[in-house]
Amino acid sequence: MAKHSKSIPSRGLRVADQIQKDLSELIAFELKDPRVGMVTIAEVQLTPDYAHAKIYFTLLKDSPDEVKQTLEGLNKASGYLRNQLGKRLHIHTLPSLHFVHDTSTRRGLEMSALIDQANATRAADFDAGADEGREAGAETGADKAADNE
Repeated sequence: MAKHSKSIPSRGLRVADQIQKDLSELIAFELKDPRVGMVTIAEVQLTPDYAHAKIYFTLLKDSPDEVKQTLEGLNKASGYLRNQLGKRLHIHTLPSLHFVHDTSTRRGLEMSALIDQANATRAADFDAGADEGREAGAETGADKAADNE
């Protein structure tokens, strides 16, 4: 019994990966909804009983209006996509599809910009401190030369 329970998570991951691959193809080549443009399926999370699948997607244009239209189009087409998945996948329970916009890439870019900004500020502070140190060193060197005379 324990051996069977250990194999379920890896099978769930394989099924989620296959759903991700098939949905990407279906959305790109078979979905004709004009509201759905360049969509990338980032991740599929599947419940252990395969009843529900959360599909995280990203867009090339991340404007709120574009996200809203794409989400409406994907939710409207979820029945069609589920039907097409049923023809491709041979599993007992076909999950209902729940689409979620993935903002992790945008947040990552914002964090990267903040890190770059902090590094630039730190470098500017370091350079200003080094210049002051050189000036102070030059004065002490000149003072030492005057003292030697």
